[in-house]
Amino acid sequence: MGRQAVRIGFIGAGKVAQTLASAFTRAGWTVAAASSRNADNIAALVRRCPDTKGLKKGQDVVEACTLVFLTVTDDEIERVCTSLVWREGLAVVHCSGATELSALDSARSRGASVGGFHPMQMFTNPDVALAGLPGCTVGIEAEAQLRDTLNSLAVDIGCRPFPLPPGARASYHASANYVGPFLIALLQEAVKLWERFGADEQQALHALVPLLNGTVAAVMDGGLARGMGGCVARGDLGTLRRHLAALDGVDRAAGALYRQLALRNVPLGLKRGSLSPERALEIEALLKATID
Repeated sequence: MGRQAVRIGFIGAGKVAQTLASAFTRAGWTVAAASSRNADNIAALVRRCPDTKGLKKGQDVVEACTLVFLTVTDDEIERVCTSLVWREGLAVVHCSGATELSALDSARSRGASVGGFHPMQMFTNPDVALAGLPGCTVGIEAEAQLRDTLNSLAVDIGCRPFPLPPGARASYHASANYVGPFLIALLQEAVKLWERFGADEQQALHALVPLLNGTVAAVMDGGLARGMGGCVARGDLGTLRRHLAALDGVDRAAGALYRQLALRNVPLGLKRGSLSPERALEIEALLKATID
């Protein structure tokens, strides 16, 4: 499907649609139409993409476009797809990381091509997400011709397409939680400790985020094991004991979380070569000890 023949549409005009519609438009693709039950979302998308028609019904988008993105919530994908009338020559794509393509079977059964296009990006603010798209990976699963089109879309907006095999989507999407929502949860744990000695959230983040950026830079430079520092990697039992005493004094859950994460540092410390097998056994025994 050549670029000139592609007319992109969105059913659902929330933050993902607003971001991708803007990115595709800037890259020279035609975003022809979008629909949503939320008038504010449609207005926001059209402000970003003035040549895009805001339509009332999803079926109107299907009739006006050749490549339709279902940018609705994951739980709504199958229901919305089933509610629409598809035909041969159309392509329908969802942007869910975890939802299998079987959710689009009703479109496939009518001759439409189906696929998945999932950018590994946070979409809490379209402006921030748009700025963060370049360099991010897009998980793509589709039949050959549609896959080529989706790969081109990803490359044209500065992303890295990655082919997802059937059945891998749940594991692939779960992995993103460790460096997305779960990372934020870990930052929250660190911020709470800063708040105990008088800092506010912004002060804590100003201190912690540069460290986070430095950690990411070290990992990208040397890999996971060589990029890891810290007391486990050094085999520093004394510091570990002090950490555990402090965290156990906060609450049992804080100490337990620290122990679980530190245990996962042990194999990396061994691989790094800075932690001896003997000291690793001592650290594991300390971390696995029951809190009194």
